[in-house]
Amino acid sequence: MGGGRVSPTLPTMASHMRILVVEDDDRVARGLVTALRSASFDVQRVATAERALTAAPADVVLLDLGLPDADGIDLLRRLRRRPQTAIIAVTARSEERDRVRGLRAGADDYVVKPFGVAELLARIDAVLRRTRPARAEPEAEDPPLSVGDLVIDVNSREARLADTALQLTRKEFDLLRLLVARSPNVVARDQILDQVWGAAWEASSRTLDTHIASLRNKVGTAVQIRTVRGVGYVLDGG
Repeated sequence: MGGGRVSPTLPTMASHMRILVVEDDDRVARGLVTALRSASFDVQRVATAERALTAAPADVVLLDLGLPDADGIDLLRRLRRRPQTAIIAVTARSEERDRVRGLRAGADDYVVKPFGVAELLARIDAVLRRTRPARAEPEAEDPPLSVGDLVIDVNSREARLADTALQLTRKEFDLLRLLVARSPNVVARDQILDQVWGAAWEASSRTLDTHIASLRNKVGTAVQIRTVRGVGYVLDGG
């Protein structure tokens, strides 16, 4: 992790947010814990996958994918079963294929080492702003969204197709919800990247294409996610 003090110009973050740091390198872990506590987070650090799975619930997990006792992607998938937790992969694996694997496994963001403190805090802030409505108790329930046999329950973050629950990652759900909400209108690629991934994450076109392909595989032919060349995507009711 890069050095430097925490900038006072960074967005103010909630002091009661809990962050779990899963990192086996003591030097890196110390730097992360110091920076996060300086930003008023409540921080716990563990060094193994086993400890990560038994740690107290957290709002955000910073997950090193190179742990000594387990495959990082497998651990990411297991942690993803906790819908109230946001996960940021923090790793030295910088190849695009590694980023795609991490995102498809359910990471909300992907930070490559080495990185600066300000960048990490900005990404945490962006992830919390995107995921906080999903974790908070809704003041009033939103009506379900539907296209054909596909029904999206915004409040429980569940998608059902002809009464069968779809197993979606967080990003897949957000992407599908956006397409259903805008159907039958076309949603531009730039708008999808901004609303689903946020401005702090420089998601590539390949990342979006990968998620679209995964969604098409999961919804089958019941609904159609059509590509509008040079513009974006539109969802039709089959």
